[in-house]
Amino acid sequence: MKPYQLQTPRKIIFGRGASGDAAQHITAHGTQIALIHGANPKRAQWLIDALHKAGAQVHPLPCPSEPALDMLQDALTTLRTKHINAVVGLGGGAPLDLAKALAALSPTTRNPLDHLEVVGKGLPLTATPLPFIAIPTTSGTGAEATKNAVIGVPTHQRKVSLRDDRMLATLALIDPALTDHCPKAITLASGLDAITQVIEPYLSAKATPLTDALCKPAIPLGLQALKTLMQHEDQNARDTLAHVALTSGIALANSGLGAVHGLAGVIGGLTPAPHGAVCGALLAPVLKTNAEMLPDNPKIAEVQTRIATTLGDLPDFTKTHGLPTLEQMGVHPDQHAKIAQAAAASSSMKGNPIPLSGAQLIACLQAA
Repeated sequence: MKPYQLQTPRKIIFGRGASGDAAQHITAHGTQIALIHGANPKRAQWLIDALHKAGAQVHPLPCPSEPALDMLQDALTTLRTKHINAVVGLGGGAPLDLAKALAALSPTTRNPLDHLEVVGKGLPLTATPLPFIAIPTTSGTGAEATKNAVIGVPTHQRKVSLRDDRMLATLALIDPALTDHCPKAITLASGLDAITQVIEPYLSAKATPLTDALCKPAIPLGLQALKTLMQHEDQNARDTLAHVALTSGIALANSGLGAVHGLAGVIGGLTPAPHGAVCGALLAPVLKTNAEMLPDNPKIAEVQTRIATTLGDLPDFTKTHGLPTLEQMGVHPDQHAKIAQAAAASSSMKGNPIPLSGAQLIACLQAA
C-alpha cells in the first residue's frame, strides 16, 4: 500500500441546528470578529446578533460575487486596522474563499500576488493565519474543508489559488438547515460541484485508501440527494448533500481533482458563469473521454454505472432541470483552444487518471 496522509480542518461540527452554538465557538477565539458574508447582509443578521449578544464586536464585509484580487486587497486594507482575532466566512464558496484568504493574509504585509499561484510568485505564507471559521450555506464547493482560496485576477483572465496547509479551517461548522429552500438553480449547480468533487478525487491518480473510503459511499448519496431535491424540498436530502459537500472538500484537499476542474478553473477566469454549473456541464464528457482512454478502469465504470442508475443520462438530466450549456454560459467555441492549453498546465489536471491531449480537452468543451 502506498504511503498517504490526510489533512482536515482542526475541528468539524456537522448537524442540523449546529449553528445555534456558532457564536460560542467563534468568541472562543476573541471578540474582534471579521464576518464575511454574501451579497445580502440580512442573511447574516442572525449571526451578527448572536455575536453581539456574546460580547463580540463584529466587522461585517460583503462578498457580492466570486472574490477577485481588488476585492481581496480592499478588504485587507479595511481589516488590517481592526486588530481582528478571527475571521468567519458565512455563505457559499465565494464568501468562504474570501474569508479564508483574509485570515491567511491579514497578519502579513506582503502583496497578495506574492502568494498567488500561476500569476504570482506562489510563495508560502510568512505568518500564521488568523483562526478561520467556515459556516457554509450552500452544499457544493467544500471550501469549509480545503486549504486553498480561489481568487480571480481579471488582468490575467484567470482564477488562481492562494494555498497553504495552514489555511485549513480552525472550525468547519456545517448546519444543513442553513441550506434549506436554497433556489433550485443554485442547488443544482452547487450539488453537481459537490458530486464532481467526490468523483474526481475517487478517480484521481493521487487517490489514497482514506479518500477512497470517503468518496466511494458519498457518490451514490450525492446523486440520490440531488435527484430528490430536483423533485421537491427534503430535509434529509439537504442533510445528505451537505455531508457530501464536506466530504468533497476533504477529498480534494488530499487527493486533488481532474480534468473537469482543470477546465473549469480556466473558464472561471473568462466568464462569470457559476463554477458548479460549469463543472456539471463538463462532467459527462470528461468521464466519457477518461473511460475511452481507460476502458478497463473499474472505478470509472463504477461511477458511470452509478450515474446512469440514479439520474439516467447525465446531460439529459441536467438539461431537464435547467443547467445551461457552456456556450449559454458565455464560453464561445473560438475560446476552446486557449482554454484547453491553459487547463493542461493547471494543478487540477495533474490528478486526472490519465493525461488528456489538447484535442481531447477541446472535444470535451465542444460536447459540454
